[in-house]
Amino acid sequence: MLRPAAADAVAGVHEGQGRVSDEIDDALGAPAQFPLVHSPTRGRWLIAAVLLSLLIVIGFALTMPFARLSTGRSELLLPAYAAGIFLLELMTAVLLIALFNLRRSPALLLLSSGYLFSALLVPAWVLSFPGVFAPFGIELGLQFTAAIAAARRIGFPLFVLAYALAPRTAPLTLAPGRSIVAAVFLVMACVAFIMVVVFLNRPGLPSLMMDARNVGPLWHMVPAATLVLYGLAIVILLTRHRSQLDIWVALVVFSLTIELLLISYLGGGVRLSVGWWAGRTYGLLAASIVLMVLLVESIHVYGRLAQTVAAERRARRGQMTAVEALSASIAHEINQPLTSMITNANAGLRWLLKDEPRLDRAQAALRHIVEDGHRASSIVTGIRSMFTKGRQERTELEMNALVEAAVQAARSEALQEFIEVRDVFAPHLPTVVGNAAQLGHVMRNLIENAVDSVRSGRGWPRRVIIRTWVGEGDEVRVSVEDNGPGIAPEVADRLFDPFVTTKAGGMGMGLMFCRAVVEAHGGRLWATSEDGGAAFHFSLPSVMFAGHDQG
Repeated sequence: MLRPAAADAVAGVHEGQGRVSDEIDDALGAPAQFPLVHSPTRGRWLIAAVLLSLLIVIGFALTMPFARLSTGRSELLLPAYAAGIFLLELMTAVLLIALFNLRRSPALLLLSSGYLFSALLVPAWVLSFPGVFAPFGIELGLQFTAAIAAARRIGFPLFVLAYALAPRTAPLTLAPGRSIVAAVFLVMACVAFIMVVVFLNRPGLPSLMMDARNVGPLWHMVPAATLVLYGLAIVILLTRHRSQLDIWVALVVFSLTIELLLISYLGGGVRLSVGWWAGRTYGLLAASIVLMVLLVESIHVYGRLAQTVAAERRARRGQMTAVEALSASIAHEINQPLTSMITNANAGLRWLLKDEPRLDRAQAALRHIVEDGHRASSIVTGIRSMFTKGRQERTELEMNALVEAAVQAARSEALQEFIEVRDVFAPHLPTVVGNAAQLGHVMRNLIENAVDSVRSGRGWPRRVIIRTWVGEGDEVRVSVEDNGPGIAPEVADRLFDPFVTTKAGGMGMGLMFCRAVVEAHGGRLWATSEDGGAAFHFSLPSVMFAGHDQG
């Protein structure tokens, strides 16, 4: 028969397992499943970035009138601020390094190096800040802090520019692990070199600060150069826009731009003013943006991975169920002709063993055995065809003739139990395109079910009626009606599901097969039930409407 549901289930499970495996691979690292570094910004993320930018601008505007107000001895808050900025940037660097190890993108390694560079300079900056750790004997000079701040301020946008210009995918000269070690070593060496040079040249450092709070004229070159680098980075990131991460890095640079404007211009370059602290707040925001996005994306990927693992488990359970259904279906379909063959063989044997052997009756029984053997063979062929690709054999069929053959096969056995099998055929029925063996099996299955239902009922006369007629759109319709007990309400909604049966000893596979065959022919199968029995109907498109997709 054509593509029974059990076979469809097995095929579907194999396809589903392939999809699940692909999804797991994707969740573990395929570009499509980590859109942060490979996909243009999705709508919701773009809206979030725009809204955050607007909030930054609004906060900037609200701070402007108070930017030059002094905050007193607020330097006591600097260690907490420095610890926060250090941890945020260090965690961002670590996550970006982990992402590089997964994605093998040189650009990610450059960006992580920038965050690591900025984080490693924070301890030296806060330890040397005038008045913060002086009671502990740490006094490195007025210009030391400013020089470290200048290196950090200019160094980070240089790394961002390198990230913006670097290729997203390029062959690595070293293995990922070695590339990470080399990058971390180079950044640490660069930071150590800067601190050693600044420390050894403390007396000769440029006069970037006039006193502990006010910057000197030379300092203004630092924010000016930094703003140029920030502007270049934003323009390149937004014009190239190769991934969602570009938008968020651009937002980081925009936040740093607001920070610099508040600290160096609106705040007049005065340390510990309202503008200075507001700028530091924007610095904290800038340090946390990429970290938050990476965490959200990691949770999203983990969620997808958990879902796909659960789907794989369900697919495995489904495969076992489908295999059980397929085994039961084969047993169910082969059992019918085998039972008939045994019955006919016993009958033939009895006719031969009589005192006066009835050779004519024995020959009839043998013919029935041959017919049942061919029927079993056609069932096996149909099962084999379920797993082969390509168009299955179909021809133009006269449904009245096909139904009549099924009726004749069932009538003689039904009459032995005083069950009338009557046919009511519509004349001039349109032909259909289909597989005769498969559709014939559907008819035999429906008629046998109807006979079994009448046998278990108490209605009289005991009757099964098979009708054919032309439905809407010239479709051919067939119904099998009986006056048995009808369909139990508790199974009516699940009648065509596997392993659902109302017959003692039934396997619950026949109706599932019938529906699969009819639907494979472009038709539909349904059931109705009344107090006086049940009726099963199916429709098939006539030959003029069958279409090429029925193969």
